[in-house]
Amino acid sequence: MKQKKTKLKDFLENISVLQWILTFLLLGLACIGLMVYLMFTSLWPLPTLYFIWQLKDWHTPERGGRRTAFVRNWKMWKHVRDYFPMKLVKTAELNPNKNYILGCHPHGVMSMGAFTSFSTEACGFMDLFPGVRSCLCILSGIFKVPLYREYAMATGCYPVSKPSLEHLLSKSGKGNAVVIVIGGAAESLLSLPGVNTVYMKQRKGFVRVALEFGADLVPVYSYGENNIFRQVIFTEDSLGWRLQQLFKKLMGFAPCLFVGECWFWMPYHCPVTTVVGSPIPVPKRPSPTQEEVDHYHGLYMEALAKLFHGHKASCGLSDSHELRII
Repeated sequence: MKQKKTKLKDFLENISVLQWILTFLLLGLACIGLMVYLMFTSLWPLPTLYFIWQLKDWHTPERGGRRTAFVRNWKMWKHVRDYFPMKLVKTAELNPNKNYILGCHPHGVMSMGAFTSFSTEACGFMDLFPGVRSCLCILSGIFKVPLYREYAMATGCYPVSKPSLEHLLSKSGKGNAVVIVIGGAAESLLSLPGVNTVYMKQRKGFVRVALEFGADLVPVYSYGENNIFRQVIFTEDSLGWRLQQLFKKLMGFAPCLFVGECWFWMPYHCPVTTVVGSPIPVPKRPSPTQEEVDHYHGLYMEALAKLFHGHKASCGLSDSHELRII
């Protein structure tokens, strides 16, 4: 029998999730605003010194960052996990003497399943995969924002850029599980409750990188990720759709118009189960051909579909649910 939550526990979960939502949406702007404001006060030397230091430290996110176990193990993340609840499921071993690229699907509105599973220890990644280090790669622009970049690095996030991937897969030893949310901004605009659509037929860059460094590919699916918000989907060629596409082209991410269960931004209490599939062996090819890239991309899509259908029933979906790959 499921134990009823106390009022205190419910409050802590709501506050923790609200903190995460506000951080995702507003912390970057708040950090920029604070630094600009301080430049016009008697405290102007502080942002000036920080900007000088940031320029010197510019490439640190792409060279291993500054992840800290202290931030990744904040108890707050366990409250975020329990709010939905979220769960991480292991289906196969990951060898700590190898490196991997984990393709995570779907993006959803905020990729909360990916963040909680791979950028915190709330779901027990290190216990499930001893000796393997999860490295969630996110939008590179975040690491240019003052102060916000420090927070992102502390959680173990890295830029999803070629220099960053190269460092993680060739200069940081073995046992690195590089997590990439493959669908990105395009897939976030397809996020709808009860719909399982992934955008990846033309996303082959991660396969090329895997071949260049001999990193095995691992499909990952977060069941329920699309259910935690209700998004307004604009029809193609409408003004809203064109503005989203323009913003995505300029900024690298697309603004989603969404609502939650309460307080507008609070997500629905929907279970999110992130299932890590079996590795696909990938040979090392410093200069892979397009045929090789296409071959392993095809193997990856087959493995993703197999993973989805193999676990959909245990994750609350009916047998009629299909995975749409576009």
